[in-house]
Amino acid sequence: MNPGVSILLLVTLVWGTTFPLLKSAAADLSGVEISACRFLVATLCMLPFLLKAPRRTWRDGALLGIFALASYITQAYGLQFISSNRSAFLTSLNVLMVPFLGLAFGGRLSWPVALAACFACLGIGLMSWEGGGHLAGDAATIICALAYALHVILLSQRSNRHEARHLAAVQIVVMAVLANLWMLTQPSATLATLPARVAPHLATLAYLGAVATAGMLFLQAVGQRRVAADKAALIFSLEPVFAALFGWMWLNEVMGWRGVTGGAIVIGALLLSELRLGQRKTGA
Repeated sequence: MNPGVSILLLVTLVWGTTFPLLKSAAADLSGVEISACRFLVATLCMLPFLLKAPRRTWRDGALLGIFALASYITQAYGLQFISSNRSAFLTSLNVLMVPFLGLAFGGRLSWPVALAACFACLGIGLMSWEGGGHLAGDAATIICALAYALHVILLSQRSNRHEARHLAAVQIVVMAVLANLWMLTQPSATLATLPARVAPHLATLAYLGAVATAGMLFLQAVGQRRVAADKAALIFSLEPVFAALFGWMWLNEVMGWRGVTGGAIVIGALLLSELRLGQRKTGA
């Protein structure tokens, strides 16, 4: 197996643990507050690498950071109104967006991957689609999927130009600065209650910042050096599968036939793309 695929599978597995954590934190914190806190933690972790980042890395890292921040904040905002399962499904739509958006960035449409992407979305839909739609929550999460699709495409194009640790560090500090500036625009009464609202979620925010953000953005930059954007998006479609697995292991959540079937379809879609494409990497 391509080492980049293995790395991105690990990244996806860790991200699969974040949905219930984000849902829990969203009970007391807004999307921008969660993002600002987790990125501050991540910045502290990556500070030694940030100080050594060259100027050219700042240009690409800043652009990637803007798209990544948009995806994190809109996802956290949407989770205030919709379930984590529904959020997982809508976020996974980026797996369909990447192959087609890649055309605008000079890539070629890989029909085997596009077909696998359709199957992946079908599988995720079986796993997680449910009632309880909310216009603002759904719209924010679809914007999250679009922003993340653009991030995946740009990262596959530009990761080879930079040291992975420098590129991840710049992305994170840009996200931290912008998120905290945005958070400071909130009413002073809201900011005054922030320490009390953050306190119950310190462990969650530490994990989200140090592991799920700093560690995984670094590994993502490493992995996408060897994996095309459309294939990377397919791998990331396993996120709700891992989320369901951890829910079963840790929370004793029961997965019915629809969830099991959907998870199997997602895994089958990834295997299909691996068999058809092998080591090929597109320009997307």
